[in-house]
Order: sequence, then C-alpha cells, then structure tokens
Amino acid sequence: MSTQVIDCRGMACPQPVIETKKALEKGQGGTVLTIVDNEVAKENISRFAKSAGFHVVVEERDGAYHLTISGAAAREPAAGDVAAEPAGGTGGTVYFITTNALGQGSPDLGEVLMKSFMTALVEQQPPKALLLLNTGVFLAVENSPVLEQLQKLARAGTEVLVCGTCLNYYKLKAKLAVGVISNMFEIHSRLTGPYKVITIG
Repeated sequence: MSTQVIDCRGMACPQPVIETKKALEKGQGGTVLTIVDNEVAKENISRFAKSAGFHVVVEERDGAYHLTISGAAAREPAAGDVAAEPAGGTGGTVYFITTNALGQGSPDLGEVLMKSFMTALVEQQPPKALLLLNTGVFLAVENSPVLEQLQKLARAGTEVLVCGTCLNYYKLKAKLAVGVISNMFEIHSRLTGPYKVITIG
C-alpha cells in the first residue's frame, strides 16, 4: 500500500497535527509519513496518532523528524484524540488559565492570590486538566511560585497542557518544569470536550 508523505516543515502549530489528521482520514488504513522540523510538533503528532490507535515510528535525520504512522485506527481519528484521557482527575473540570496573576490590580497581590487558589485546588478533587496559555505558562516553569502545587496536581492525575507557542514567545521552553508542551488543536479539544470549563485570566 502506498505511503502518503506530508511535509510539515516550517508550519506553525497546530497545523502539522491538522495535516496529519487529514491524511490519516483520507488514507483509510494506509501509511502516512509526516516530516516536521521541531520537537514540539513531533511530540504533538505522536501523541495524537497513538491515542487514535495508530503505530508510530520516529526517526531523526537531516535535521528533521520523520514520523511513520501505520496500522488501522481503533476508531475514526477526531479532534479529541490529540492526547489520551488523563488517568486520574475525576472532577470533570477544566481550568483555562491565561495569566500568572489572579484578578486585576496589583501584580504582586495577583501572584499571591494565584498561589492561594492553586493551594486550594490541591486540597480538593483534582480537575481533569489545566490549560496554560499566554502568561499562564509562567506558572509551569522553574522557580514558579506555584510549581509545587502544579506538580502535586500532575501526580494526582491532572493533565497539565502548556501552550508551546507561548513558551517559545517568552523563551521559556527550556525552563518547563511540569506538564506537557501542547498546541491549540489539543487545547481546543479539551475546551470543547464533555467537561465544565472555568476560565481564569
């Protein structure tokens, strides 16, 4: 059976995942070879394909990642398949966090309030997911005032998705200390899933 080659080098997040999804839907059981030029795209595509039931082999050569995706999907790949359902976190709530400070006014007070909020969250039923965007990504990096709380939530089964585009913009990718580097396609699938969504920011 022929192999579809999808060259996604130079594409902005989340386009490589979207193009791969389209190719898998069109291929109907054939093999898809997706080529990307960064690690974040590689991880996002790999998570998506595996969660949909495909077999993924990754090779790094000539400065690019070649992902060979094969095998019939367990079901039709869908937007919500970008990552597997988190193992724990039965609260059914998703927090969409777009800031590192809670509320308007004093930034210092906002950081104190955010720490108090995260501490309270740890003591309750863990949410399904935390989606961190814009300055919200500062919460998941080294020396974050709430790093300990986020790590506890992650260990309890809460999925922590951190916007890769935001990490790159703020030059924080190398400092990520908790969670998974994610993309807008995956984050959107959580926002439109069967969960209660609470926005902070």
